[in-house]
Amino acid sequence: MVKGNWIKPGAVVIDCGINYIPDSTKPSGKRVVGDVAYNEAKEVASYITPVPGGVGPMTVCMLMANTVEGAKRYLKNCKPGKWPIQYTKLNRVEPVPR
Repeated sequence: MVKGNWIKPGAVVIDCGINYIPDSTKPSGKRVVGDVAYNEAKEVASYITPVPGGVGPMTVCMLMANTVEGAKRYLKNCKPGKWPIQYTKLNRVEPVPR
């Protein structure tokens, strides 16, 4: 686990870790935490992503963007028969709903 004193003051911490720890208050008996000691790091870092809910939405967004880009490239190079495909405009919601 990354400790708060390992972090340079003012650093931005992007926690991508997914770990489970026991938590009797949860129905499953466990909860998700990252690889960074959040309570220590938030005192030192200028910004830290939460776990869960930090990098997950961005990962999904970029995966979808890359999928669409790959489809566009494929269809552009696909000579036999043009497919009548229309793209639906994405309406982003801020903040991201949970």
